[in-house]
Amino acid sequence: MKTSELAGYLGAESLNTDWTDRDIKGVYTTDLLSDAMANAVDNGILVTIQAHKNTVAVATLKDLAAIVVCNNRPIPDDMMEAAKEEQIALFLTKESQFVVSGKLYQAFKA
Repeated sequence: MKTSELAGYLGAESLNTDWTDRDIKGVYTTDLLSDAMANAVDNGILVTIQAHKNTVAVATLKDLAAIVVCNNRPIPDDMMEAAKEEQIALFLTKESQFVVSGKLYQAFKA
């Protein structure tokens, strides 16, 4: 799956357009940013409810392709700006982390 396919696949809103379309190598779901730093895979997706600038910093550190923020959490302007600067795709969905993770599991298990 490519980053550009995520919004349609998840029924999520793409919040920015300034990112590089990449092949996604995996998915990690967590709300502990230290856990994401330790376990997320390069070119992966982070599924979380952590909607703040530090989430983008972790995504940058781990060379993540995208962040999917769940439960319609409000996205602050500084997070949007950081994602744009780092060219990390940022998506918002009303779905829970459980539902999003299940959908992505189905996409990547093959």
